[in-house]
Amino acid sequence: MAVDYAVIVLYLAGMLAMGWWGMRRATSKSDFLVAGRRLGPAMYSGTMAAIVLGGASTIGGVGLGYRYGLSGAWMVFTIGLGLLALSVFFSARIARLKVYTVSEMLDLRYGGSAGLISGVVMWAYTLMLAVTSTLAYATIFDVLFGLDRALAIILGGAIVVAYSTLGGMWSITLTDMVQFVVKTIGVLLLLLPIAVIKAGGFAEMKAQLPDDYFAPLGIGGQTVFTYVLIYSFGMLIGQDIWQRVFTARGDRVARLGGTAAGTYCLVYALAGAVIGTAAKVLYPHLGSPDDAFATIVKDALPVGVRGLVLAAALSAVMSTSSGALIACATVANNDIWARIRGVVRRQSPATDAPHGPDAGHGGAGEPRDEVRGNRVFILLMGLAVIVIALALNNVVEALTVAYNLLVGGLLVPILGGLLWKRGTGAGALASVAVGGLTVVGLMLSLGVLANEPIYYGLLASLVAYVAVSLATRPTDAAVLDAWRARLAGRPDAAGAEPSVASGPSATTSPSGR
Repeated sequence: MAVDYAVIVLYLAGMLAMGWWGMRRATSKSDFLVAGRRLGPAMYSGTMAAIVLGGASTIGGVGLGYRYGLSGAWMVFTIGLGLLALSVFFSARIARLKVYTVSEMLDLRYGGSAGLISGVVMWAYTLMLAVTSTLAYATIFDVLFGLDRALAIILGGAIVVAYSTLGGMWSITLTDMVQFVVKTIGVLLLLLPIAVIKAGGFAEMKAQLPDDYFAPLGIGGQTVFTYVLIYSFGMLIGQDIWQRVFTARGDRVARLGGTAAGTYCLVYALAGAVIGTAAKVLYPHLGSPDDAFATIVKDALPVGVRGLVLAAALSAVMSTSSGALIACATVANNDIWARIRGVVRRQSPATDAPHGPDAGHGGAGEPRDEVRGNRVFILLMGLAVIVIALALNNVVEALTVAYNLLVGGLLVPILGGLLWKRGTGAGALASVAVGGLTVVGLMLSLGVLANEPIYYGLLASLVAYVAVSLATRPTDAAVLDAWRARLAGRPDAAGAEPSVASGPSATTSPSGR
């Protein structure tokens, strides 16, 4: 294992070096949070594929293949379908908004009335997503070094927090490109063909396993439908995904690069299911399907190659974890803390004086170092993620809670804002509250893994959005004009980077702030 250990250690050292290099490029808020909005097609598509294909897609995808056969590809397949839909239908408009968070988009569309509550929901989602990725370190480091679970979480989490805090999105982008290459070589080019050959080829696999393992819907039609609701729709509205869209240097990059990443996801989904199916032939009596990835890597691969493939698994976990972490910190700082500061500032006579260019960015008119502020929030959120991960055990339940809250609470007001001009701020607030509470209530009564919470949560959210929007006054014409100008990408609307909204009136000008 000495060669494998050397590969892993070099990989981890490289991630930290990328973080240090990225720190030198992150000199502004735009650089730190969205990589200066100037990624080209190759880097954009690689980093987008890296963030959506995490530990659940790699280790979990192989585990589903072990349990259900080729139909185990559906979970990751629906992630790819969601990314394709986002890229083809919405990414260009999202990129033209020139915002930093989903809640800022809701502020622009609804006149500043829905941002805080949506920010809280999005923060909870990104926090739990980062926690689930961090939990996956325990599995990988246990295979690599036989480390105690707590020590593995702390070690893996500390590395991600370190390079994310140093350089923000630039560091994460650079590391994600490395992770994308490692993942492609390790999983698609090495593990996939070796696993099939070790299992005797497809003919032998088909002879050894039941026919259900090769049926398109062997996993169950209802399960596929639930995956579409949770993962495909989740791709359309997640802050971690949108924040990557914001890094594109133009509409064309966002559309074509995202389409390439979505297509890559479809290939990766099928590869994971095939590897899991091969593992079922080779090791038919594993204690848990999620052990299939580590087992086939450890037993079927030669020295050196094994280290690279385990580095690929580590890459998958780290890319999702770092993306969720910076999304969580961005929402916490820009959508929650900045609004609380704004309320306190307006209520305090001592700090109500400044009205210059730095007003709203620091106390008593003093400019705030926004890169430093966001860096502090990444560090704080990273520490919180590690602590929560140490207290939790069930990755699937944590991930399900995250996506149920996201889709049940925010899908309708976000897509409604993009597609229906009659939607109002009151309707959006009602939709978030009713959908979120319905999802939480049903998860408490029926169980976290039940299908009904997301079904009825989405239905309740839609009914509340339409009913309340129709019962309240239409959105102010000035707000809609500013929204249309921003969507059109007109220079007067999008020429300057928007600052954080601090109140309902913040979006009534074409500049958006």
